[in-house]
Amino acid sequence: MRIAGIMSGTSLDGIDVAIVEVGGRQPVRVIGFQSTPYPAAVRRELLAVSNAATHTGAISRLHFELGELYARAANRAIQSFGRVELIGCHGQTIFHEGRRNTLQIGEPAVIAERTGVPVVANFRARDIAAGGEGAPLVPYVDYLLFRHPKRTRTALNIGGIANITVIPAGAQPCDVAAFDTGPGNMVIDALVREHTRGKRNFDRGGRLAASGRIHHALLDDLLSHPYYRRDPPKSTGREQYGAEFVERMKRSKLPMRDLIATATALTAATIAIGVRRSGAAGAELIVSGGGAHNPRIMAQLAGFLPEAAIATTADYGIDIDAKEAVAFAILAHQTWQGRPGNLPSATGARRRVVLGSITPGDSGGESRSG
Repeated sequence: MRIAGIMSGTSLDGIDVAIVEVGGRQPVRVIGFQSTPYPAAVRRELLAVSNAATHTGAISRLHFELGELYARAANRAIQSFGRVELIGCHGQTIFHEGRRNTLQIGEPAVIAERTGVPVVANFRARDIAAGGEGAPLVPYVDYLLFRHPKRTRTALNIGGIANITVIPAGAQPCDVAAFDTGPGNMVIDALVREHTRGKRNFDRGGRLAASGRIHHALLDDLLSHPYYRRDPPKSTGREQYGAEFVERMKRSKLPMRDLIATATALTAATIAIGVRRSGAAGAELIVSGGGAHNPRIMAQLAGFLPEAAIATTADYGIDIDAKEAVAFAILAHQTWQGRPGNLPSATGARRRVVLGSITPGDSGGESRSG
């Protein structure tokens, strides 16, 4: 079955679309991947409504506008790589409070109408209804892609938030441990935007961090938060690492380049804390997400975890930037087949459940172009 997975993460970089074949000669084959940046105005609006007291009309309008943008991105990928039979769309998270509530926007009815393809969306809600955090959901896919009969492996994704999936040698699904370690690129990106007055959205090549100095007193203060030593299951997001967190860092009155350097070290340090507390410091670490392109983060990870053999998903044939879009294509297939897609060992749910809701497309599931 050919499936399009659509993902837009907390970094608000844009819309990732992966076309995946599930159940062919290989269990999972990635056919193609494309990324479409958000229009600048839409990105500003999303930042405004994420973790903010915003008029519901603005959220409603964005909900439908994102549906249009997701549909265009999906149709563009379909034109490049061929028709699909199903779309899995995570949507854009604008609020997440694990075990209580979550909200992803991007109207699936619009995507189904514009593409003519059935859409699976609203993945997180059922896990929360079953007592879980609603995140992380990618660990089941990490288990399918990276489990090994004799080696323990840890999958690390560094998006806006960083999260790990620890897959013990010969693991069954119930043996997998996964959780958000803390900030990924989110805090760094916010500081870079302010430092460059909106000219840059991220620290390309880690150059700004490299030009600054890590302020160890501030770093130690940030690392004192109890979240990093709390046992999983646990999840976090923009509610913890958004504007208020950035303002807290700025109150130190340090030069902005030093704040960027310190935020970069915070990302690497909290990932390392999570890996060590999971008991997987000596396992292979397979990295994906935007942070994998940042040599400062990668070098600091190697320094914090000298025992780990660090690789990227590209070493396993999966584009560094595509893995989460690939994951939601696979999770959509699980839903379509009526099979559970969560791991209670990762989310804390009472049981495994079928995730998401299905919005039908046109009969026959043929995608439209244009």
